[in-house]
Amino acid sequence: MSTPLSLTCTSLSFAWPDGTPVFEDLQIAFGPGRTGLVGVNGSGKSTLLKLIAGELTPTDGTVRVAGEIGYLPQNVTLDTALRVDEALGIAETRAALHAIEAGDVAEEHFAAVGDDWDVEERALATLGQLGLGHIDLDRTLGEISGGESVLLRLAALLLRRPDVLLLDEPTNNLDLYARRRLYDAVAAWSGVMIVVSHDRELLDLVDQIADLRSGEVTWYGGNYSVYEEALSTEQEAAERMVRVAEADLKKQKRELVDAQVKLARRKRYGQKMFEQKREPKIVMGARKRAAQESAGKHRIMHEEKLAEARERLDEAVEAVRDDDEIRVDLPYTAVPPGRTVLTALDLRLRYGARIDGGLDLRGPERIALVGRNGAGKTTLLRTIAGELEPVGGEVRAHVPLRFLPQRLDVLDDGLTVAENVARYAPGATNNRVRARLARFLFRGSRADQPAATLSGGERFRAALAALMLAEPAPQLLMLDEPTNNLDMASVRQLTTALESYEGALIVASHDLPFLESLGITRWLLLEEQGLRTTTPEELTTID
Repeated sequence: MSTPLSLTCTSLSFAWPDGTPVFEDLQIAFGPGRTGLVGVNGSGKSTLLKLIAGELTPTDGTVRVAGEIGYLPQNVTLDTALRVDEALGIAETRAALHAIEAGDVAEEHFAAVGDDWDVEERALATLGQLGLGHIDLDRTLGEISGGESVLLRLAALLLRRPDVLLLDEPTNNLDLYARRRLYDAVAAWSGVMIVVSHDRELLDLVDQIADLRSGEVTWYGGNYSVYEEALSTEQEAAERMVRVAEADLKKQKRELVDAQVKLARRKRYGQKMFEQKREPKIVMGARKRAAQESAGKHRIMHEEKLAEARERLDEAVEAVRDDDEIRVDLPYTAVPPGRTVLTALDLRLRYGARIDGGLDLRGPERIALVGRNGAGKTTLLRTIAGELEPVGGEVRAHVPLRFLPQRLDVLDDGLTVAENVARYAPGATNNRVRARLARFLFRGSRADQPAATLSGGERFRAALAALMLAEPAPQLLMLDEPTNNLDMASVRQLTTALESYEGALIVASHDLPFLESLGITRWLLLEEQGLRTTTPEELTTID
């Protein structure tokens, strides 16, 4: 009998070069089917995938894989000079096929082809399944968008037909239409798949959830929605146990006090009898010793009960998840309702995008900027931010603005979190910087972490803190794909932070549930024809 395809991590340990541990003696095994690997940012999800893929070496322990591994990392970087067939890994086979078809029967061509005579047809079919049928195999990667590059890397993996497929945030940078293609590919996968994602729709396609928390994994059968229900039930039970444990602790404290009062009364009564000498001295001495022994045992018994009650409360509290939320008071970001924030007129952007006529942004408007990959959303934001000059027309911001790009390169990796924030608010004292950083969940020594060591979610939080706490306070905030690399808890944290923001907001994103949670006042769709108003309902029907 053949062993089912699987991978096993045995006694797996890993620490960063500075000694910070990520895993210690982790035991985990994945069998056939689709597994969603979830956990808070910094819990080690991406690190675990890199260890399995062989991109990192464990400090201790082993990773055993039955079969070939295919790995799609969070940040896909491909050489823009590569041809599409080279990125797919079929260039050599394809060249040999074309040589044979042209009449060259050299043996090395047949060796290169092997049994893969239909490789070109399979490649085109795979590209078609992922919505890339319009891309010619001879094109270079510099001619396609970032989202198309992600799908192209996935197409290369699917063509290899690996036994184990690892996907790390695969929907990052993918528009709504590309995401649907990826969902179809995931739904059709029949081998072992481990997917790390914050995309609810994608996680609802998996067969089971592995929840990575504090270096341990808890398994839940079913998709993400089932996992959320199970987790909610668990947390309700855990909170009930906290209430029960708190009530028991109060009871034990009360009983200890009552016992101490009774013992004090007995002691006073015994002392009174001794002073009045109503009984023989030897009898009173024996009675005093017995009372002291009884009092000691009584006190120890109640103190032990109290200690046990405290321990039960600690265990109950530990079982309740601490979902910290960003709470920020940002009064100086407020924009009066009628104030002009941004004006644009007949904009012609680099790479072909354009905005005919005028675009005005007034007051604390919240704009969702949507559109296909390559439509020019990032180019528009960079032009507004002053990073790119328009080809034609003009754009002008009338208030202080800040732009948070996808790459999060507003942070200096050589500086700590606190030092990065201080760069944007040079007039703020160290105490003030740290007090405000604490509200972004960088408390105590966490504010002294070097930016280079931060996880994706932590890095985003630090970059957001640097921009939102900047001086002068930004009254126009522009975010480009802000939920990339964020777990569900971090997306909620971002939402609560933006609830406190009182300025104007422009968010480019493909994450419809996130956009809808922000209280968007205007939806703008950027197409080849220009910019037009749309609705969330229309976006779900456009193909």
